[in-house]
Amino acid sequence: MSRPIVKIHNIETDEIIEREMNNQEFAAYEENEKWIAARDAEKAAQENKRKALLEKLGITDEEAKLLLG
Repeated sequence: MSRPIVKIHNIETDEIIEREMNNQEFAAYEENEKWIAARDAEKAAQENKRKALLEKLGITDEEAKLLLG
C-alpha cells in the first residue's frame, strides 16, 4: 500500500511539491485515523443507547426534545 500524499505549496515561488508521507508523518496519520475511528464508534454506541432508551420509554425523538428542551 502506498502512503498518502503530502502537498507542499511555496507561495513565494509558487512551487508545488507532492511526495509520500515520511515515517513520522505516516505514524501521526495512522494515530489520527485510529482516534477518529474510536470517536466515531463511541458516537455510534451513544446514539444506539439513546435510541434504545427512547424505545424503552415509548417516546419519539421529538417528544424527548420537548421534555428536555
